[in-house]
Amino acid sequence: MPKLKSHSGAKKRFSRTASGKLSYRKVGRSHIMVHKSPKRLRSLRKTGYVSDTLMDQMNRMLPYA
Repeated sequence: MPKLKSHSGAKKRFSRTASGKLSYRKVGRSHIMVHKSPKRLRSLRKTGYVSDTLMDQMNRMLPYA
């Protein structure tokens, strides 16, 4: 059976943690931050984790991650 291809966009955006979860950087913090509240910007600083409902789909996109 041939090798499975990883989704190129997902490769760049997600990384596997030691516990098996997928982490990503939250969007919306690169520019135009003046009108965003400090509370919102603080929450955008945190690392995001893929929810359990999307894990099957993400595992298909990243078979070797």
